[in-house]
Amino acid sequence: MAEISMGEPAFLILTALAGEPKHGYAVIEDVLDISGGQVRLHTGTLYSVLDRLREGGLIEVDREEIVASRLRRYYRLTGVGQERLAAETVRLRRNADAAAARLSGFALRPGTGAA
Repeated sequence: MAEISMGEPAFLILTALAGEPKHGYAVIEDVLDISGGQVRLHTGTLYSVLDRLREGGLIEVDREEIVASRLRRYYRLTGVGQERLAAETVRLRRNADAAAARLSGFALRPGTGAA
């Protein structure tokens, strides 16, 4: 059975963690950067997705520290997470290539909002 594709927030969070372990706020900032300012994760969304990714074995806690009397937890990608991110990247690239191929032969009419 084929694996179900992941949503954009999960994909972007895995992408953010592919570089190095990060804590929640750093993940939010990196996702904003990776998406060109298009995806701003709310903390509730972030931690819900992080929990799901952890349960799925795609990420794990790297370390914890106390900063200004608050717990800061760092997450990192697992080997399974790296494999899943690579597979999802291939799937998305294939879909984007198919869309680009179809659009290349599509003559846009004036007034459609596209150049």
